Amino acid sequence: MTAPLSLYWWNDAMNFGDDLSREIVAHVSGRTVDWAQKPRADMVAIGSVLQGVRRQFKDGPPKGKKIRVWGTGLMHPVPTDFLPHVRMHLVRGPITATLLGLDHDRFGDPGLLASDTFGDQGTRRDRIGFIPHINHVDDPMVAEVLAAEPRLFLIDPRRPARAVVAEIATCAHVVSSSLHGLVVADSYGVPNTWLDPTGIHTNAALKFYDYAAGIERPLAPPLKLGDLPGILGRLKDRPLAYLDGIEKARDALRMSFPAALRADAPAMAG
Repeated sequence: MTAPLSLYWWNDAMNFGDDLSREIVAHVSGRTVDWAQKPRADMVAIGSVLQGVRRQFKDGPPKGKKIRVWGTGLMHPVPTDFLPHVRMHLVRGPITATLLGLDHDRFGDPGLLASDTFGDQGTRRDRIGFIPHINHVDDPMVAEVLAAEPRLFLIDPRRPARAVVAEIATCAHVVSSSLHGLVVADSYGVPNTWLDPTGIHTNAALKFYDYAAGIERPLAPPLKLGDLPGILGRLKDRPLAYLDGIEKARDALRMSFPAALRADAPAMAG
C-alpha cells in the first residue's frame, strides 16, 4: 500500500479544519494523502460533507467503488438512499447517526487525534486564543473586540493545520466559532468555549451539538460576541470534565479506521 490514499475534503479556500483531515488521515494510515473528488476518493473524514456524499452516491457508486466514511457528519437531515452505496465506519456523533437511521453506539470527530498526529507543542502560555470561523475573520465586530481586548490572541484559521494546532495547544483557554477550534482544544485538553460572533448560528449549530454529544460533553449555547469582554476574567483553565468521553471517541476512531487503507494492510484486506 505505497500508493497515495485518495481523500476528499473541502478545499475551495485554505481552512485549517479541512487541512486537518489530510494530516490526520496521513498519520493514521501511514500513507501519503492526495485530494480527490468524492466519486474517485477512497474516503471522507473530517467535515460536514455527508450532504455532498449523498448527492454523489444516491444512485450508486459513480466510479464503481464505495467511498468510506470515517468520522464525518451532517449539517442537516438528508435522505438515506445513498447508504447502500457507501461504507460507514464511524460518524461524528449520535445526531448524524440518528438522522441516518444508523445503529451506532460509538462516535468521534477525527480532529480529536490532533495530539496523536502533531504531538506535544510545548508549554502553555497565559493567553486566550480567539478562533473565528473563516466566514467571521474579517467581520468588523470581530476586529473591534480584538483591538479592545489585549487578553485575546487571534488564531487565524486560514492557514495550514500544523500552524493553527501549534497555537491552540499552547493556550490557557480557547474561544472559537470554528468547530475544529473546539475539537483540537479538546484533543490537547485545553478548556474551550463555543462562540457565535454573528448571533445567527442556525443550521451550523447541529454539527456542534453532534460533536459534543459524541464525546458526552455538556455544551452550553454559544457565547455572543458582545458578552465576551465581560466574561474573559472568569474563563477557567481547569481540567476538562469530559475527558473520559474524549478517550472513548479517540479509541473508537483508532479502531474503526479502515484496515484496508492502512499502509501495512494485506494485499486482499477488506
